[in-house]
Amino acid sequence: MKSLITILLAAGLLISCADEQAQQTTGNDHDIAERLSELGIELTEPGPPVANFVYAVQTGNLVFLSGHGPDRPEGGQVTGKLGTDELTLEEGQEAARLTGIALLASLQQKIGDLNRVERIVKVNGMVNADPSFTQHSQVVNGFSDLMVEIFGDKGRHARASIGMSSLPGDIAVEIDMVVEISD
Repeated sequence: MKSLITILLAAGLLISCADEQAQQTTGNDHDIAERLSELGIELTEPGPPVANFVYAVQTGNLVFLSGHGPDRPEGGQVTGKLGTDELTLEEGQEAARLTGIALLASLQQKIGDLNRVERIVKVNGMVNADPSFTQHSQVVNGFSDLMVEIFGDKGRHARASIGMSSLPGDIAVEIDMVVEISD
């Protein structure tokens, strides 16, 4: 009798786990273009890289995206150093969000359809910061929160948030990422 109870409890646990996994998977099944529209985000065609690199490289089901900066919709980039009078924490978070939009534009150019995203896997966020600034992770949350807003659980990722003494062109934030896609 005891082994029967153990089997039934284990079966119930397996069913519960399967239900939870199914909810996580189906909870993210929305059209990404529609979601971007709901959020008021328009992805524009990226211009050519400004140095000797490419924006994205695919190997198997992984896409590695080069570091991108915070492109303003009206042109130019958000520049300045966090932890000084140049930029507030909130402005840094917005810069990280804009960087996420730039990354998604390059990803879309590479794979054609953002609905192919299976998971945002790994992110490196670099923050142009004064040595006394310690809120790097809060700045990069501007990016991470956007990925979850767009992709749901598929947007949750492993991440590093690093303070830098400078970044190219004095941009406020540079972020690169690795994305898993479907065939």
